[in-house]
Amino acid sequence: MKNPSSPAPTTAGTAVFVRRPILAFVLSALIVIAGLAALFGVEVRELPDVDRPVVTVTTNFSGASPETVDQELTGRIEGAVGRVSGVRSISSESRYGRSRVTLEFTDGVDLDVAATDTRDAVARIANDLPDDADTPRIVKADANADAVMRIAVTSETRSPQDLTQLVRDQVEDRLISIPGVADLQIYGDREAIFRVDINQLELASRGLTLVDMTRALGDVAFDVPAGDLDGSRQSINVRTTATVITPEAFEALELSPNVVIGDVARVTLGPAPNETVLRANGESGIGMGIIRAATSNTLDISSGVHEAIEQLQRVLPDDVKIFITSDDAVFINGSIKEVITTLGLAIAIVVAVIFVFLRDWRATLIPTLTLPVALIGTLAAIYMVGFSINILTLLALVLATGMVVDDAIVVLENIVRRRSEGMGPRAAAVLGTQQVFFAVVTTTATLAAVFIPLSFLPGQAGGLFREFGFTLAMAVMLSSVVALTLAPVLASRLLTRNEQNDKPPRGPMVWLGDRLAGFYAKTLKGALEAPMVVVLVAALFALTAIMAAVGDRAHGGIAELYQLKTARDRKCYGAVARKWRDDQYLLDHRFWCVQPWLCCYDLGQLGPARPQPAGYRRGCEP
Repeated sequence: MKNPSSPAPTTAGTAVFVRRPILAFVLSALIVIAGLAALFGVEVRELPDVDRPVVTVTTNFSGASPETVDQELTGRIEGAVGRVSGVRSISSESRYGRSRVTLEFTDGVDLDVAATDTRDAVARIANDLPDDADTPRIVKADANADAVMRIAVTSETRSPQDLTQLVRDQVEDRLISIPGVADLQIYGDREAIFRVDINQLELASRGLTLVDMTRALGDVAFDVPAGDLDGSRQSINVRTTATVITPEAFEALELSPNVVIGDVARVTLGPAPNETVLRANGESGIGMGIIRAATSNTLDISSGVHEAIEQLQRVLPDDVKIFITSDDAVFINGSIKEVITTLGLAIAIVVAVIFVFLRDWRATLIPTLTLPVALIGTLAAIYMVGFSINILTLLALVLATGMVVDDAIVVLENIVRRRSEGMGPRAAAVLGTQQVFFAVVTTTATLAAVFIPLSFLPGQAGGLFREFGFTLAMAVMLSSVVALTLAPVLASRLLTRNEQNDKPPRGPMVWLGDRLAGFYAKTLKGALEAPMVVVLVAALFALTAIMAAVGDRAHGGIAELYQLKTARDRKCYGAVARKWRDDQYLLDHRFWCVQPWLCCYDLGQLGPARPQPAGYRRGCEP
């Protein structure tokens, strides 16, 4: 007959996992498998993707002054691209022979769509641009961005112009097609050009001028269609060409009757004058800089470039070497590895500290097994929301290492206490977990409520800390799930030793724990006997913190007010600044404005590092 006073066995909550441990093990295994699968699929980068879409329009106009460039190019391009949807800001730069317009788009705008819309807008005004200006180049990156990788192409036998031609024919297109690459900067390139050295005396003696020379050279590259010849069996396309490709052919061009260019000038073929020179490993060559597109991943670009370099090395001539001279991904990978090493050390230290205080390898094994389940499961949450593994998310996992074991330790401590009271392993696991269930849930909700608001910060700061706060919150929430499911199952299987029959624990940590417990008991007794003293001490600490915060804010406000007033009203602050000849000195002390025409100051005591200036320390100046 069933005793009505005995509690009915519960089938809800953690008792289900204790009676059916396979269920808890399967749930934890699913969390671990999901995290490991996410580890191979999640994106790895240095920092969260907080780059705004940026498109740069660059146009060269040889020989034009900055004023002409601004009027003929920059102003017209700005007016055209200003109508593109999603533009947040436009900045431009007009230099000698070059116009640069940079468009920054709002968050959420697709960079490819923005670049296409910008290209269409510029194409609509192409006929309004000067004829001598080059075609505008549209790049999906900030033109001032530094190269994330640098590559060198060298050869011991080939000339710079031959290397330049080789790079443009075989290397440039292959690298620019790598996903994430916005542009390719070329250094040390020297294209082959024809030089015409004119003898002014010979030209003038024949009654000719530079205009005649320009007219003769302007028709060199003559290539126009001349129609078709149609027959009964075939159709032939006719072209009229007059291409000149050798110095001798240039010198044979006729300037006037009985006068050719060779009579008044000397034509040579050679490399163009270069603005940059590259030497790598003691050899001259051509350098290339990889410009990363906005919102792209440096690690993915580095992987693609390494693969392309290996392929190019197999197809390039044997006397040509291509290799990477610098790679930002090396630093990024090193930083990520250091954070991972720190994460491993943090886990080891946490486990060691738990063992030092519990002094039982069985009890230590329980939080040791729950810790990696929560951390690995967090990777699955990161993948599901579309975040990446970066330095900030790894740092969040490092910080979460000490927090995810808290729930398991709370559950474990209560189970151990129930076992010490003589309760069986399974009963202690069920009852001990049920007693702290709401405490664990409340602690988890409190920690999540602290970190989740970080995800709602605006701007780029919010983009950086969004993944940081989410990772911490998910790690804490998963730790509570694991602590309430896996921890009691492990405790019911591992804590089977009868604590009552064991000898009292001994050791230095036991001695230290007893002393700390006694000190805490005495302190708590005194605090309960004098509650007003405790309240007064807490109020003093709070008041000190408030005063310190207000003082720092007032000091910053005074400095900001001084700077603003100095920029707007020199009459108000000029007298004091002229008197003491030290603006920073005034910023370090009390300085305020009573009226728009009257400023007061209180220099106070300076200390031995800065001697007291002559004159009074406080006063007002008109």
